[in-house]
Parts: sequence; C-alpha cells; structure tokens
Amino acid sequence: MAVISKNHFTLPHAATQTNPIPEDFFGPPPLIGGEDPVAYDALTRKVTADVQPRDTIEKLLIRDFVDLAWEVFRLRRLKANVLKTGEDIGIDTFIRRLLPNDDSAYDLSEEWTACKPRALRRVSNLLTKAGVTADAVVGETLVARLDDVERIDRLIASAEARRNNALREIDRHRSALGAALRAAIEEAEDAEFTDVEASQSVAETAQ
Repeated sequence: MAVISKNHFTLPHAATQTNPIPEDFFGPPPLIGGEDPVAYDALTRKVTADVQPRDTIEKLLIRDFVDLAWEVFRLRRLKANVLKTGEDIGIDTFIRRLLPNDDSAYDLSEEWTACKPRALRRVSNLLTKAGVTADAVVGETLVARLDDVERIDRLIASAEARRNNALREIDRHRSALGAALRAAIEEAEDAEFTDVEASQSVAETAQ
C-alpha cells in the first residue's frame, strides 16, 4: 500500500467557504404586484435555518425550493381568487334557477355581488327557503370556472413536484457528500496506519 503523508492529506470541507457568495448573488426575489417581500424573506430565513446549508450548491437548491414553494402559494391564492371573482356567475345562475320568471333576478345578482345589504338578505332568504347554504353558490361558481380551476390545479401539481424534487436534490447532494467524507476518512485512516507500520519497520531495522 502506498504511503500517504498525513501532513499533505486534507478532508473535503462543506461548512467552510473561503469565498462566500454575496447576499445579492441570487438577484431580487421573484415577486409580483401585491406580494409581500417581508413574507418571502421570512420564508427564506426559516427554510435556511431548518436546512442549514453546507455549501453553495445547497444554497442554490434552497433558493429553488423557496421560489417553488412561493409559486405554489401564489397559485393557490390565484385559484381562490378565480372562484371569488366568479361568484357573480355562480349567484346569477343560482338566482335565475330560483326565480325563473322574475325580471329582477339579474339586478339581484348584481346587487349581491356589490354586497348591498338588501340583496344579501334577500339571497340569504332564498337560499334558506331552498334548503341550501352559500356552498351552493360556490358549487355553481366552480362548475362555471371548472376549466380555469383545473388548469391552475395542474400548475400547482407541477410546482409542488418541482419543489419536492429540489428538496430531494438536497438529500442526494448530502448523501454524496457524506459518502465522499467517509471515503476521505477511511483513506486518512489507511494513511495513518501505513505511516505507523513504516515507523515500526524502521525502528525494528535500526535494532
């Protein structure tokens, strides 16, 4: 076995970085109008504290994870807003079903959408008489906007899959790093053992 000098052997180090990446290396967060940069920063700090990145690669993977997690949150909000803004369609469909021959049905749905107290009370009474709740309006809205909701659901599923993959990449990277560290330690131990054997042989020869 070749002798490896311990004085020239170094273990790979992940925690120590001689040239740490600057704070602005990743650029500005991928936020759109109305999104809270403070919330994004809080999420980044929380994930970083939980994961404790060991090197630049893990910092890159954490940024990917945070951005994709943020995208999932954004798409979920978008889905809720699509249903919210489509309530006028749902309530109009429902009111016309309850008042098929009433010319005021359209005005009532518009006033309900505008949250006018009289319209809110009348619609509430209509729902009670029909034996249903406000969920019926949501149901009508969902049916009317189903194509949009399904497209958003597919986008959410894709973002979730990519987010989870970023997390798995951190695990893979750490597994590979752990294997490299174990190999380096074993090599160091072999080198130390060889140095000891060589020292003993020299001593025995001298005797």
